[in-house]
Amino acid sequence: MNLIPRDEVPSEAMLPTEYGDFRIKVFHEPSTQLDHVALTLGKMEGPDPVLIRIHSECLTGDVFRSQRCDCGPQLHAALDAIVQKGWGVLLYLRQEGRGIGLHAKIQAYHLQDEGADTMDANLMLGLPADGRNYTIAADMLNSLGVRHVNVLTNNPEKVEQLQAHNINVVTRSPLIVGVNDVNRSYLETKRSRMGHHISDDDL
Repeated sequence: MNLIPRDEVPSEAMLPTEYGDFRIKVFHEPSTQLDHVALTLGKMEGPDPVLIRIHSECLTGDVFRSQRCDCGPQLHAALDAIVQKGWGVLLYLRQEGRGIGLHAKIQAYHLQDEGADTMDANLMLGLPADGRNYTIAADMLNSLGVRHVNVLTNNPEKVEQLQAHNINVVTRSPLIVGVNDVNRSYLETKRSRMGHHISDDDL
């Protein structure tokens, strides 16, 4: 067997999933030393804007299917929506706990168990309510040749940051799924204190 230098092997491959056959590509972010993932389906060509989802890593929701948040249902609904559309991109960013990391996120959960809402719990730890940065998302989209997008999100901050990095957000599509009795107050905090596009009817 011939040894192949790692730098000569692209970090991309086919990824069959229960939703469809995506292509997975890894992007390294030097400033954080984190690896982020793009799942793409189809060719990124118009005339419609490319359907995209920027999804921040959530071990508890994505893997363990915690009902404290709506992350897992959003992830899977986004993959399904991209397949139904026939083409699109899901960016999976390693920004656990709105950017504060897994350890601090579980500490914030502890404070929430004692009565704090999701925003105050972060602030009580001396951390930002939302410390995520979407510069890497814009860089990934540019690398993929994606310039005009339809973003699956309820979060206006994602739209604003993409636009600030010269990604043309043609439209935004809501992604409200996974609402339950446990996470209803979490979603209410997103709406009332963080400006997320969530209506009374959604809750």
